[in-house]
Amino acid sequence: MAQNVYDTPEFFAGYSQLGRSVQGLAGAAEWPAIRTLLPPLKALRIVDLGCGFGWFSRFAADEGAAAVLGLDLSENMIARATTENAHPVISYERSDLEHVELPQAGFDLAYSSLAFHYLEDFGRLARQVHKALVPGGTFVFTIEHPIYIASANPGWRTDENGNRFWPVDGYSVEGRRMTDWLAKGVVKYHRTIGTTVNTLLDEGFVIRRLLEWHPTPDQIAAIPDLLEEMDRPMILMISAER
Repeated sequence: MAQNVYDTPEFFAGYSQLGRSVQGLAGAAEWPAIRTLLPPLKALRIVDLGCGFGWFSRFAADEGAAAVLGLDLSENMIARATTENAHPVISYERSDLEHVELPQAGFDLAYSSLAFHYLEDFGRLARQVHKALVPGGTFVFTIEHPIYIASANPGWRTDENGNRFWPVDGYSVEGRRMTDWLAKGVVKYHRTIGTTVNTLLDEGFVIRRLLEWHPTPDQIAAIPDLLEEMDRPMILMISAER
C-alpha cells in the first residue's frame, strides 16, 4: 500500500489549512491552466484519481458530468469529500492507486491533481487508465514537477553571493524521495519528464499538451508571493488521449 500520510493527524491538520483545502479550486493557483486542458465535461463518465476533498469531482458534477467516481487512499479525504462535496452523480470510494483496478472502457475522462508523485509504479497506473478509457478518451493530470521534487533536500538556497537558487541535484537518479512537508518523512517518487512522457507513449497514449505551470502576471499582481514560482517550475501538467 502507498504511504497514507493524509490520515496522520499532524499532516491532515496542516493540509486542511492550505488555501486549496479551504477555498477549493479557487484556492489552487494552477486551476485556470488546468481548465484549458479539460474537454467539455457535460455527459462524461469521469474518474478522479486521488480526489482529496472532492473539489474537482463536485466541479465536474456541476458541469453536467453523467457520473463521477472519486478515489482516494485516505479515509479522512473520503469522509470530507462525502460530507462537503456530495452530489447525486458522484460516488466516493477508498482505493490505493498503486493497486487500483479500473473497469474496461468505463470512463471518458481520467483526471488527477498532484497525486501521482506519491506512486512508486506510475506505469501500472497508466496501463489501468488506458484500459479504463474509451477510444478517444482524455487523461489529464498534474504532478509535482521533476525539478521541484528531484533534490534529496529541496528548498530555496542562497549562494555565497546572496543569489537564491533551487537545487536539482540527483535529477537523473529516479526513485524514492523523503521530505518534511506538513509532517516528517513524507515519501514521494521522482521521475524525469522523459520517463513520465515515455511511459504514457509506451502505454499507447497520444500526448496532446504539456505545460510547466507558472503564474500569470495578473495572479502575481494579486498574490505577490507567487513571483517565486517564475524561478523554477513547481507543477507539470499533461493532457493525453487514448
